Amino acid sequence: MKTTGRRLFDYALLYKKMIVAALLMLTVAVVADLSGPFIAKHLIDNHVLGIESSWIQTDSGKDTVEYKGHFYKREDYLEGNETKLESARILQVNRNFVFIEGDIEFDGERSFHDGMLTITSGEKTATYDALVLSGAELLQFYMPEVPRMLKLLAFFFGLLIIAAFFQYGQRYVLQKTANRIIQKMREDVFAQIQRLRIHYFDNLPAGKVVARITNDTEAIRELYVTVLSTFFTSMIYITGIYVALFILNVKLALICLLLIPILYAWIILYRKYASQYNRVIRSRNSDINGMVNESIQGMNVIQAFNREKEIQSDFEKLNHEHFRFQNKLLNLNSLTSHNLAGVLRNIVFVAFIWYFGGESLSASSVISLGMLYAFVDYVTRLFQPVQGIVNQLANLEQALVAGERVFKLLDEKGIDVSDQMIPRYKGNVSFQHVFFGYKENEYVLKDIDFEARQGETVALVGHTGSGKSSIINLLFRFYDCQKGSISIDGINIQDIPHQTLRKHMGIVLQDPYLFSGTIASNVSLDDPAISREKVEKALKNVGADKVFRNLEQGFDEPVLEKGSTLSSGQRQLISFARALAFDPAILILDEATSSIDTETEVIIQEAMDVLKEGRTTFIIAHRLSTIRNADQIIVLDKGQIVERGTHDELMALKGKYHQMYQLQQGQSAKVG
Repeated sequence: MKTTGRRLFDYALLYKKMIVAALLMLTVAVVADLSGPFIAKHLIDNHVLGIESSWIQTDSGKDTVEYKGHFYKREDYLEGNETKLESARILQVNRNFVFIEGDIEFDGERSFHDGMLTITSGEKTATYDALVLSGAELLQFYMPEVPRMLKLLAFFFGLLIIAAFFQYGQRYVLQKTANRIIQKMREDVFAQIQRLRIHYFDNLPAGKVVARITNDTEAIRELYVTVLSTFFTSMIYITGIYVALFILNVKLALICLLLIPILYAWIILYRKYASQYNRVIRSRNSDINGMVNESIQGMNVIQAFNREKEIQSDFEKLNHEHFRFQNKLLNLNSLTSHNLAGVLRNIVFVAFIWYFGGESLSASSVISLGMLYAFVDYVTRLFQPVQGIVNQLANLEQALVAGERVFKLLDEKGIDVSDQMIPRYKGNVSFQHVFFGYKENEYVLKDIDFEARQGETVALVGHTGSGKSSIINLLFRFYDCQKGSISIDGINIQDIPHQTLRKHMGIVLQDPYLFSGTIASNVSLDDPAISREKVEKALKNVGADKVFRNLEQGFDEPVLEKGSTLSSGQRQLISFARALAFDPAILILDEATSSIDTETEVIIQEAMDVLKEGRTTFIIAHRLSTIRNADQIIVLDKGQIVERGTHDELMALKGKYHQMYQLQQGQSAKVG
């Protein structure tokens, strides 16, 4: 089994070309950016402090400086054929610069008094005749350096532009790649939801599923957009800085390497606790989503029964636990970020001061100012990516926990969507000794055995929980039976792919579900095979044109989520027309008239006689008066068939059906 991190990495590999391009741009940007301290070191040591190099008396020419009637040129700039006379040196003593003829034996602590320069190094002392340079004279000696310094500054500015351009490019490409990855992941999660069996949703509230698709994938998006971008950038920066430090000084670079195991150990320790907290936080966030969704759906019930305070109390418990673990994570994060990075920075700077302090005491090893500047710059830069990594650990853990939840959903066993087509059924349905239970060994259907021939209307009746809807669930293969078999036209339905099986079946539920759109789009479900003419014909066949004729936009009237602006009868008519528009060979009416007023029921009953022709129709009904003309009535009790026959045959039996019918007729008479 692949780890969550590995699976997230596999998703990233789907767009590896874009990621590689971003990393290449990032590398160029880092190299350009990290060249700055090297250029500054060269500028300081070779040009700002280069004035202290040896000067050679020569003829007048390029890069020469006139002083006291003679021309001098830096030894570094002399060409092979130039005249070389006496040497000279310019040395800084406190705030002054002095000129001496000849070279110095050694360097050390300098002092100047009464025209004499004294250099002391340990027990050695040397004195030289020296002249103090005026500001104008000093500026003359700096003039040969100005063009070279300007070139270096121009080069440095060019590198900054290159670094900025490639930084923008890598950030844009990485974020675009991250959005692509999340787009693909969300599509996969949503496609997986379509593949899941109905029983998966029996135990998982809709709000929790929504949280997986939205909140959890958004946390994963943060991983690709911010976390990985920061980690990639930081790792390349850290690598580049260490390379630069090793070039400058191996000993100090080795001291700085101690940061790596410290940082790694902290990441391991942090993840141990952060993952626990994040699991609870994500879980409670999902629970909150589920509760909010459930509360909105059932707000009329909550308000009708004055349950607002109790619901509020339940919500506050979830919210408090979410808050408590958020605080724990906050405390953990507070120990990191600036605190950890600050401690590490101080440790390195102590080592840095100790090392350079020791070096300065050694006469054999003199540290240049440019080297000192470069080290300080690189060590300061080193902690920017280190702090970036530490600060993103919280987001990393959130993304890994969210990824774990998303992949758990993706790993659920689903049903592959099939494009296989089969000819339209004749509609002969056979249940052969079927046993079924939603839980193992708890059967809600026991030894169900009956046949429905082509064109017949079969009514299923019985008290609540008798198994009527379970029979329909098995016929649609929302669930599969544990024993026995169900066949259509002699073919076992378990040998037919789920989507193919339902292609020639239609259903009208007791509580019809409508989608946002129009009346017409809810009939066709935007299936291109269902023409506008077919939609209108289906609506007219169920008598919907009489019900909706007063609407301003007719069949193009907008429908809000779940059809909340329509009456239950209007929603049922749309659902009925939807089933008919798909021209099913097998039609199921699951208590389709139970929530319809008498006038609308009459409209549907008038259309039923025409619509049932050539179709096998199953009717689940509480109103027994609506199924008097059924070809076969099956009476269920506690999951078993206790009676079957026509209305007249069952009434003659004087059994359960007769009792139910008489009870309903008596209640109707009382109401009348």
